[in-house]
Amino acid sequence: MAQAPFRAVKGGVALAVRLTPKSSRDSVDGVKCDSAGIAHLAARVRAVPDKGAANAALEKLIASWTGVASGAVAVTAGHTARLKTVTVSGDPAALEKLIAAKLA
Repeated sequence: MAQAPFRAVKGGVALAVRLTPKSSRDSVDGVKCDSAGIAHLAARVRAVPDKGAANAALEKLIASWTGVASGAVAVTAGHTARLKTVTVSGDPAALEKLIAAKLA
């Protein structure tokens, strides 16, 4: 993978995520690239994008996918956009290794 959709930040890892709400299932569908070649994690949730429901569902999905507590995951940018930054709190090196292994 030429570019990873995640990077280490102070106290954790920031994930670039493209969210599709109102889907038939909750899932992480791997890494996709946009037209500019920027990598992001493709995710879908059943929740509708109303009053933060889709963001909350995304946080729960990423927590489950990474195996961390749901309180350790937060949407930190792009609250009303499809492209979001999701921060997972914890040891950056361990989280990067875990996420890279899940995406391999």
